[in-house]
Amino acid sequence: MVLGGKGPRRKVVKKQGEDGAVDQKLQGALKRLNLQPITGVEEVNMFQNDGNVLHFTAPKVHAALSSNTIAVYGTGQTKELTELVPGILSQLGPDSLASLRKLAAQYQSQTNAAAAASNGAAGATETKEDDDDDVPDLVESFEPTEDKEKDKKLDELN
Repeated sequence: MVLGGKGPRRKVVKKQGEDGAVDQKLQGALKRLNLQPITGVEEVNMFQNDGNVLHFTAPKVHAALSSNTIAVYGTGQTKELTELVPGILSQLGPDSLASLRKLAAQYQSQTNAAAAASNGAAGATETKEDDDDDVPDLVESFEPTEDKEKDKKLDELN
């Protein structure tokens, strides 16, 4: 039995990756808009209305400042504002600062709640002693005496 027939081998055609086709289309669109590449951009942060940030590290940026058009492309990640806080403060506008204040208040309330819960769980045996320290000792008896009860009955009758 003979495998494979007579004749030349078939040529395998290598297909271009879809990335190459998309990149060529993008380059063509950028040329039509007269966008020029901007070099030296390390990161781009786009602030969203929900308080998250679309963060690009080492993006490709093209711009046409005369037409107020900027194209940013690369791999973007959606992150929370708190993840980028130390290095992002200089980029925040008034809306983002208000969002940051809300996040700080939420974080502080969560921290306080967690601390209260941990103190409650850790010091369960100490709470009885702590409660005794807060309440002053009774100096006199507050139980009504018989004379006061008689006076009340007389007042009720009158």
